[in-house]
Amino acid sequence: MKPQATAATAARNAGLSFQSGETPRPDARRPLDLVHLSKYTLGNRALEIELLGLFRAQAGIYIERIESAVTAIDWKNATHSLKGSAKGLGAWPLAALAEEAEWMAVDGEGRDEILTRLRDAVAAVNSFIDSVVDA
Repeated sequence: MKPQATAATAARNAGLSFQSGETPRPDARRPLDLVHLSKYTLGNRALEIELLGLFRAQAGIYIERIESAVTAIDWKNATHSLKGSAKGLGAWPLAALAEEAEWMAVDGEGRDEILTRLRDAVAAVNSFIDSVVDA
């Protein structure tokens, strides 16, 4: 097998877009940037798996806190925490959505819609985590 083909296969398996002659880059279609995660953990696979597991455990708690937020500070704290966790892993779409939610009023128009979108985004990240960890 050619080295270029091997690099392309490895890049695809790591969640990267890679064309012959190009530098690997994150694949925007994926809910999690594995390049960022690998850089963040200095390539330590065991640490990556640990962080992914922690996110999976915490994300549901953040969603519950967002859903049950009564005050603006409760809402802001919960959405901010979800945003920070998502950014740490490289879950950029979820982080952007959590940031959008962070600036909404707790009883603001669009609350139900953004909650649905947050739940869906967390589910997408968790599903992707399952596929990566089980691979």
